[in-house]
Amino acid sequence: MRTAVVTGVSRRVGIGAALARRLGSDGYALLLTGLPAYDAVQPYGGDPDGVPALLAELAGRGVTARYETADLLDPAAPAAVIAAAVDHFGQVDAVVANHAYSTDTPLGALDAAEIDRHLLVNVRATLLLVDAFAAAFTGDAGRVVLFSSGQRLGPMHGELAYAASKGGLEALVPTLSDALADRHITVNAINPGPTDTGYAEGAVYARVAARFPGGRWGTPEDAARLVGWLCSPDAGWITGQIIDSEGGFRRWG
Repeated sequence: MRTAVVTGVSRRVGIGAALARRLGSDGYALLLTGLPAYDAVQPYGGDPDGVPALLAELAGRGVTARYETADLLDPAAPAAVIAAAVDHFGQVDAVVANHAYSTDTPLGALDAAEIDRHLLVNVRATLLLVDAFAAAFTGDAGRVVLFSSGQRLGPMHGELAYAASKGGLEALVPTLSDALADRHITVNAINPGPTDTGYAEGAVYARVAARFPGGRWGTPEDAARLVGWLCSPDAGWITGQIIDSEGGFRRWG
């Protein structure tokens, strides 16, 4: 059985949960990880029952899944996550780095420590996760999928540290894909565009929806379908790519 590590899993309405459902339905055993305490203090709020409910849902579908709480600000956490997957399942075949740290960081109010947190969680932890995965990988069809945010396609006012960290991830894709190609591991990143995970409402929600030709936000399932394909045998020839999958979202107009 193939095994996937998925980070950033906490709320049932989030992309992480959708990834777990999709990869589980595709036959992957899952090592899921996240930091529910981070979501709990965000304006959109956490999901206290989210992790146990998701695990119960997956079990009901016949999916084998385990959950490890991990604070990726800890430099030892990425290797510990991979080690846990190997310990539980004997191998790791795919890593989907869905986690993200994001707070307001506007020009004129930048804080050095807050910039560092973005870089440490979003970039350093991802690099260490991929490094630990590569060291543990023993198969012949590995997959790494990173998450971007479309920051190169338009400004992200008030999110300078986040944009810098996600830009760093995009810059790593061609280098990581080359470094791991001879190991038969593909490396790609996706930008899912604005995705409805319950963080926007009212006029803001309507304004963003109107910028999509289809009149709706992206859904976590939209992102999960693409990740599922990238982690499938059909995508074995695709590596080193940054895929914008955002339904024709119009940043201007």
